[in-house]
Amino acid sequence: MPEADFMQLALEQAQHAWRLGEVPVGAVVVKDGVVIATGFNQPIGSHDPTAHAEIVALRAAAAKLGNYRLPGCELYVTLEPCVMCSGAMMHARLARVVYGAADPKTGACGSVLNLFKQEQLNHHTDVAGGVMADEASAMLKAFFAERRNAVKRAAGATVVPD
Repeated sequence: MPEADFMQLALEQAQHAWRLGEVPVGAVVVKDGVVIATGFNQPIGSHDPTAHAEIVALRAAAAKLGNYRLPGCELYVTLEPCVMCSGAMMHARLARVVYGAADPKTGACGSVLNLFKQEQLNHHTDVAGGVMADEASAMLKAFFAERRNAVKRAAGATVVPD
């Protein structure tokens, strides 16, 4: 399956998050070309600051494989991972991380810092960014525009079309 197909599945997971009022980020874990786990953002609904899409997918993959290490696995995620998620990916010993949209505020794969390029760390995961970045970015922009307009409506202000 091509990278774009796996990222499309991650985008579908992001849609689940959006429907629940969560920031639309989705992730899938792939081993030997087969999706073994999925996840989407759930920190608000689960009252869990660690329930990012990547962490949810990593937990599901680890449970499926019966191992907290995930060698040979790849993780596809719609938004550049943060420091927390990047650290978990390295601890899981992922072979590769592929993300869609860059995150200029909290991205830990090169936008703010690149945790994966720290030579002092004992595991090095390959990283590729920009896969279906336009689609992932558009989804995030639409979500936040919708959220801003909802706040304006609640305050009785004029709503700007999306």
